[in-house]
Amino acid sequence: MKYRLIRSDRKTLGIEVKYPDEVIVRAPLWVRQKEIDEFVSSREEWVRVSVEKLRKRHEASAAAAPAEKLTVEEIQALADKALAYIPGRVSHFAPLVGVTYGRITIRNQRSRWGSCSSQGNLNFNCLLMLTPPEVIDSVVVHELCHRLEMNHSPRFYEHCVRVMPDYHKWNKWLKKNGAGIMARMI
Repeated sequence: MKYRLIRSDRKTLGIEVKYPDEVIVRAPLWVRQKEIDEFVSSREEWVRVSVEKLRKRHEASAAAAPAEKLTVEEIQALADKALAYIPGRVSHFAPLVGVTYGRITIRNQRSRWGSCSSQGNLNFNCLLMLTPPEVIDSVVVHELCHRLEMNHSPRFYEHCVRVMPDYHKWNKWLKKNGAGIMARMI
């Protein structure tokens, strides 16, 4: 399988699939190429399924009515609103997850709802403010659970559901509606 390798001072191997079929492998500086190739090979089926899901999501989003683009002022207003709201949700859920966290940053992104660095810094998309509060909570819980598991394993999702029993319902809502919201970004 063809992939782009990015090495950094991270601690674990990871794979990211981007539309239409770009595969990015992130690896610690110290991991040997043979180990990276074995890791990628062991996840070929997951990559294939992920590429297919992205393709379907892209087709559904392209078939939908064109989204009205947000203005720079509207994006700034959403960022301000997110900065006032999301840190409170993070401080609410962090003890329930059983973790600490670092810096919280609000961004205007086209492809991610949130992220968590290995140092515990959390990033959230300002477009979350266009979703129901439960969706925001599900993304907050998701990123905080990465402090326990830096992957998307079954154990990771068990943590999410332990903290937010209807996590999957809102995660599904975001997968269904998220592309249309993201399409509003200028």
